[in-house]
Amino acid sequence: MQERNALDARMTALTTISRDLADNLELAELAEAEDDAGTLDEAAKALVETRAKAERLQLEALLSGEADANDTYLEVHAGAGGTESQDWALMLMRMYTRWAERRGFKVEVVEESEGEEAGIKSATLLIKGHNAYGWLKTEAGVHRLVRISPFDSNARRHTSFASATVYPVIDDKIDIQLNESDVRIDTMRSGGAGGQHVNKTESAVRLVHNPTGIMVVSQGSRSQHANRAVAWQMLRAKLYERELKIREEAAAADFAAKTDIGWGHQIRSYVLQPYQLVKDLRTGKTSGVPSDVLDGDLDGFMEATLAMRAYGTKAGDTDDVE
Repeated sequence: MQERNALDARMTALTTISRDLADNLELAELAEAEDDAGTLDEAAKALVETRAKAERLQLEALLSGEADANDTYLEVHAGAGGTESQDWALMLMRMYTRWAERRGFKVEVVEESEGEEAGIKSATLLIKGHNAYGWLKTEAGVHRLVRISPFDSNARRHTSFASATVYPVIDDKIDIQLNESDVRIDTMRSGGAGGQHVNKTESAVRLVHNPTGIMVVSQGSRSQHANRAVAWQMLRAKLYERELKIREEAAAADFAAKTDIGWGHQIRSYVLQPYQLVKDLRTGKTSGVPSDVLDGDLDGFMEATLAMRAYGTKAGDTDDVE
């Protein structure tokens, strides 16, 4: 049913674009014949909107990977820098939450580790929606923020780093072989809000996959049993994402997967002072309104990254991306 609904949505969108194109071309011809400049201008604007819809549908057609249609986990980790980076990590978490809400996706907080003074050290979100992984996989990497620090009494400019890691929720169609003897299981007290409960029971669960060193933590539920089930699902998902990257690198099908997700390999810079600019260092895509980007306006950056992966073009190589 999910596949049927997805195909039905694409066919409906294609039919709508085809109809709009024919209607607006006919309207433009009539306006030219009657020398009606106002109607001609209206038809031209409608054609531009139709072209944008077609380009978006074309990009969505690229989301045909094995797991692109799946729900996704998104992890945010603060870099070195204490309170500054922890506050930046919280801003990133909010940015992706707002992006998901704009699309009508559901967002659940699986794990959140609060900073000592402000922000978060790390967080894991579960984002549910069609093509959630396909879109968000373009956001994996290090994000750099430049701003006047609200925590600096001297109002100096600071640079902070935080990273985003994205891996898909795997379904029954994907078989991941996982030997439980290779996994270390730790229980601990949950962090964050929760009243006295967090001080009385060890409900949080941490799994460490010894062969790969992959670690996951789940503390979203008050039940250790429920957290354990979620943690195993997250571990299988991370192992699957690791296998996907190995395949991509081996086939050279996704050159972006070859870039290490580590400090010094930032994918995007967000400059709030001394000027206002967000720039994606992979595609060259820019925005002069960082406040909108931080409020979840990320579609342009995601589309530019998908287009570059598919066609090998950067912003500015062809038409103006703005």
